[in-house]
Amino acid sequence: MKQLVTLNQLISKYLMILIIGFSCIAYIVPSYFSWAIAYTPFLLGIAMFGMGLTIKFEDLCSILRHPKDICIGVLAQYTIMPLLAWGICHIFTLPPDLAIGVILVGCCPGGTASNVITYIAKGDVPLSVGMTITSTLIAPIVTPLLILYLGGTWVNVALLPMIITMVKVIIVPILLGAIIQYVCKSRINTLTSVSPIVSMIAIILLIAAIIAINRDKLLISGLETLIVVGIHNILGMLLGLGVGYILKLRYDKTTALAIEVGMQNSGLAVTLAATNFALNPLATLVGAIFSVWHNISGAIFAMLRRENSLQDI
Repeated sequence: MKQLVTLNQLISKYLMILIIGFSCIAYIVPSYFSWAIAYTPFLLGIAMFGMGLTIKFEDLCSILRHPKDICIGVLAQYTIMPLLAWGICHIFTLPPDLAIGVILVGCCPGGTASNVITYIAKGDVPLSVGMTITSTLIAPIVTPLLILYLGGTWVNVALLPMIITMVKVIIVPILLGAIIQYVCKSRINTLTSVSPIVSMIAIILLIAAIIAINRDKLLISGLETLIVVGIHNILGMLLGLGVGYILKLRYDKTTALAIEVGMQNSGLAVTLAATNFALNPLATLVGAIFSVWHNISGAIFAMLRRENSLQDI
């Protein structure tokens, strides 16, 4: 058990390096990872199942105890990033493939990586977890509607298939994990120790697979995509900070809010792109690059916020 905990901590600590490392390997030798693209929904489902296993009764109580803060975070999540995505697509006059990829990322809920980054930044972790859970659970309805409204300008958007995909890869695995965690509780210590490791491996493999199948396209659109992704992510975190300051939230809550807004569930964006926008293959590239980038920017942001919080003590 102790070895599993240590391994989990090591992978979490060096997740950014692992993602970058395996992405580089996938770029150099794409055949090592290209096969995994066929299992995109399954890999994301594994990650969501792991999230479900971590949802405890205390987390749900935290949502009920702090409904105002949770609502602020979720509202910011589903307004700032989608509108930024729409604006960026118009400003840069992106082609349809890249545009729908950016829209997909912008309309997705917060990712579980935000909880880890919030912890590193000494932010309000329970608030971060509450925002992630809430935005994820309402995502099967909110995300497809936002994509339909904002992305329909560039491509045809089929609403019902997206909802079905999201229920399959988000709601079912999360509920299954949460039910197992609640019913078994202390008897699943080994499983709860292994699940974060498996979830992180699934995300690493998913990103590497996207890099592998888009190797040639990276040479053509990689730099443009990285610039767009970087602007989207950084502006999202800065506007999240702004919301926290305007509403005079505590420093740790503002930190959690900014991270939650800026860090998306890009794995979900990749899954939606692969399963629902097959005619726009470059759309998956945006989510993959966002996955790599937001871990780097999130870690830097966390260090800056952590240093400031320590100076105020």
